[in-house]
Amino acid sequence: MIVEAGHYALTLALALSVLQFALPFWGARRGDVTLMRVADSAALGQFLFVGLAFTALAYAHLTSDFSVLNVFENSHSAMPAIYKFSGVWGNHEGSMLLWSSILALFGALVASTGGGLPLRLRADALAVQGLIGAAFLVFILKTSDPFVRLSPAPFEGRDLNPILQDPGLAIHPPLLYIGYVGFSIVFSFAAAALVEGRIDAAWARFVRPYALIAWSFLTLGIAMGSYWAYYTLGWGGFWFWDPVENASLMPWLAGTAFLHSVAVMEKRDALKVWTIFLAILAFSFSLLGTFLVRSGVLTSVHAFANDPSRGVAILIILAAFIAGSLALFAWRAPVLKQGGLFAPISREGALVVNNLFLTSACAAVLVGTLYPLALEQLTGAKISVGPPFFNMSAGTLLLATTFLMPFGFSLSWKRGDLLGVAQRLSVALAGGVATLAALLAITRGGPVLAPIAAATAVFVMLGSVAEAFARVFRGRAKLGVALHRARGLPLSFWGGALAHFGVGVLLLGLSATGFGSEAIVAMRPGLPVAVGPYNVTYERLMSVPGPNYQETAARMKVTLDGAPVTTLEPARRNFGARRMATSQAGIATLHLGQLYISISDPSPDGSLPTRLYWKPLVTLIWLGALMMAAGGAASLADRRLRIGAPVRAKAGAGLAPAGERLA
Repeated sequence: MIVEAGHYALTLALALSVLQFALPFWGARRGDVTLMRVADSAALGQFLFVGLAFTALAYAHLTSDFSVLNVFENSHSAMPAIYKFSGVWGNHEGSMLLWSSILALFGALVASTGGGLPLRLRADALAVQGLIGAAFLVFILKTSDPFVRLSPAPFEGRDLNPILQDPGLAIHPPLLYIGYVGFSIVFSFAAAALVEGRIDAAWARFVRPYALIAWSFLTLGIAMGSYWAYYTLGWGGFWFWDPVENASLMPWLAGTAFLHSVAVMEKRDALKVWTIFLAILAFSFSLLGTFLVRSGVLTSVHAFANDPSRGVAILIILAAFIAGSLALFAWRAPVLKQGGLFAPISREGALVVNNLFLTSACAAVLVGTLYPLALEQLTGAKISVGPPFFNMSAGTLLLATTFLMPFGFSLSWKRGDLLGVAQRLSVALAGGVATLAALLAITRGGPVLAPIAAATAVFVMLGSVAEAFARVFRGRAKLGVALHRARGLPLSFWGGALAHFGVGVLLLGLSATGFGSEAIVAMRPGLPVAVGPYNVTYERLMSVPGPNYQETAARMKVTLDGAPVTTLEPARRNFGARRMATSQAGIATLHLGQLYISISDPSPDGSLPTRLYWKPLVTLIWLGALMMAAGGAASLADRRLRIGAPVRAKAGAGLAPAGERLA
């Protein structure tokens, strides 16, 4: 009965999403306050019923109700409860329900916290959000119903994909989806602004918190997915430029550009058209990622294998929203008034350059991802566009962007002093140059890009600290005065400084992996193998039974200069129900670096095929991502974002109040 109630709740949510679109949109055109206010209650109702549907599916998974097809195909009675719960979204149908739940969540968030928004803007934005929700709820009910029953009910399930039976799956997809889908509300506000034909600094202040939420969660989701692939797949890599990895990176790049562009718009009332375009672009890439994962056009560990009809349905949704929004943009963008002017050498100018580099990198990733897929579909020819292309194109552009970050962060608004900024960053520049010289001397004949990246990372980190120091200790202030100034600086400044520092930390971790070492050997008991500064000795194999698998673990002793350091137990797990085996890497974190060991099945001669990696400072990659997300959270807590934007006294400069025509 609970399962049927979940299906019924989805149907009611669809009806409410249609009302959420039609009535407020019509009310905004007629100036009917009553109809516009329907948007709030409809958005809250849609979230309630989609949440009930998700809860019903989760209940079916947790109770191992194998009469539900989705549970039968993706669960097993012996699975731990955490994997039963994460199995709710470890499949196409459940993940689409999670997608719609988060979409409804953002609509409810605007409805419940957007009291300071102009009524017409809120009504139009929630109407667009309702239209998106209706499209995906129709898709779920027509092609991807998670509540289909089986009769008779099977006694046991087929088990969840063993690769997905990991705590990371319980964290990674929800974080990623909040980021992906969070940009839908930014898209909805952009569409609302285009419909009204007006956008200004107040609009930027309204939209920025939602963009920060989406960007911060997307940053965490990508980082968590990277680490999950790193320790689960057993190949020792954290990023392979897989098409689905790229599908998450593209909205992040567009979203990062949007955050910087909307900051210019909020401060200087400039870059209006470009900001709207980036809002459309960020959500369009989110839709593209949804299509790539579920269309069947690619094979990936991240992708759901589904029939092509579902891919066609998603392609229709993708094309409708992208083409529709771009058509609306082409029609209405010319009526948007341009804002304030600024000098090329200014923070605004630096952020424009930042946008150009970020969007160029995004375009490179897009071409490298879609060209092989399009070529195969059109001609049948298969080509591979791998890491070398992406590293040299997108990687180089992003490295240049990173180098320019401290300059942009230190320049003044409207008109800056580049020479003065260079002087303030002289210590940071010296630190970067010294790092480059030292690494080139130490690693003579080694990798070239790694020292450059490390030097850039040091420059970015020191540059962030230098700007904070310059603001706090201005005029050689005493410690008490400096602390008072530090407390007086807005949280958005500290959030930006922390996020930029996090970028440097992440880049330092990436660069340091170029100085790591690798060994692929057939290990034998008692014979040590050197990897980096450590020696690893294979001692014995152990058989460990699991709840729904059988594990074979190898005991490995790690020593440094003869002294014991730690013991690792990499393993292979065999899942009988799925007839699949997975690798469980043995990982030891040592001085911010990691010793990584992955094994294959033992050979008949008693040897053990093993991959050993020493990755210095690799943990900085994920630590940097956490700092970036924390910077976004700190900016989100800024008081100016909580109390709203001031309305300019000049007529027509702000968003009109409820009921007043904005065009």
